[in-house]
Amino acid sequence: MKKSLLYITMLITSISVVFAKPMPEETLNYVVTYKWGLIHKDAGDARLTLRNSGKDYVMTLTAKSKPWADRIYRVRDTLTSVVARDGFRPKRYVKAAHEDGKYMLDEIDFSHSGNKTSGAAKFTRVRKGKMSKSERQLETAGEAFDMLSIFYYIRTLDLDGMKAGDKRKSTVFSGSKSETVTITYAGKERVKLRNGQTVDSHKVRFTFTTDGKKKSSDDMEAWISTSDEHKVLRIVGKLPVGQVRVELQ
Repeated sequence: MKKSLLYITMLITSISVVFAKPMPEETLNYVVTYKWGLIHKDAGDARLTLRNSGKDYVMTLTAKSKPWADRIYRVRDTLTSVVARDGFRPKRYVKAAHEDGKYMLDEIDFSHSGNKTSGAAKFTRVRKGKMSKSERQLETAGEAFDMLSIFYYIRTLDLDGMKAGDKRKSTVFSGSKSETVTITYAGKERVKLRNGQTVDSHKVRFTFTTDGKKKSSDDMEAWISTSDEHKVLRIVGKLPVGQVRVELQ
């Protein structure tokens, strides 16, 4: 559940605002649900906030498991991304994760030179009272994002102008590696919300790979409202047993 919960909560940020004008501040709340056969239980909560801070955007995503799920796998994660409003280039990314008795801290400071993006990454791990630290320099040609800002960047896509099967790709510094996110548009679909309302949505699929070939996490599907706000309504990810859903409250 851990890895899928983390990726799904990051995907919550997808496709809500077009950057032709400054992004508005927002707070969005989601419920994370576990489904397997007749079992259908709320397993966690996630909150996404965006704030304007001078010349930057500050994005924060928090995720935590419900008390019953804590007994199986306790999750308390916070992701923060600082992005320059001018040009939408990431400046700093921090991921603090408390998961199943382990603590992980990832920090990436971005720099840009010509057509190259670099990331000075630091990693701290604490497990069973033992701490380890490491560093790594990440580089790629062209723009690169972190695992939070990438999904705000995806919001620039013109979903109304896409056809089923159309694809878009982006590069992201994920932990100690570079990762490729491929977004495939699957067309429009009616979706039933938690409150019983049925609305039109855009359906998209996400795949994650390293070196452009090797799959690095399970595929995800997302349903985004066709309204002007383009809010994410639902995201579904598979688990070895059952599936995880994230739904807008």
